[in-house]
Amino acid sequence: MPVNYSGTWDIVSNVNFEGYMVSLGIDFATRKIASMLKPQKVIKQDGDSFTIRTFTTFRNYECSFKIGEEVTEVTKGMDNRSCQTVVNWENDKLVCVQKGEKKNRGWTHWIQGDELHLELTCEDQVCKQVYKRTL
Repeated sequence: MPVNYSGTWDIVSNVNFEGYMVSLGIDFATRKIASMLKPQKVIKQDGDSFTIRTFTTFRNYECSFKIGEEVTEVTKGMDNRSCQTVVNWENDKLVCVQKGEKKNRGWTHWIQGDELHLELTCEDQVCKQVYKRTL
């Protein structure tokens, strides 16, 4: 049985978020606001079905998916692009590939102890975020 990601997670570190946002083509003013935010993630997992909600004081984002099923996703709240998204298990990691305008785009989630790790990739940029479980 895969790891249970369900819970509420608060960000504790965010490395190279600026570089990641630049690679997405996000404008200067939005990048400055976004870099100051402290996002909270609420993940609901029911078997292979997930809903991940990211809350900030500026914008909220929600994505829902089922492992192995490709969906058309509009990255509303980020760069508002449409992409074909599929998430799969790789051992206990959730690995997302987003095919669209930007090359090498996607993310990987994994749990280590009481920390949720997230690596966001776009083109040649990698952002590494760590969250702590709060609930």
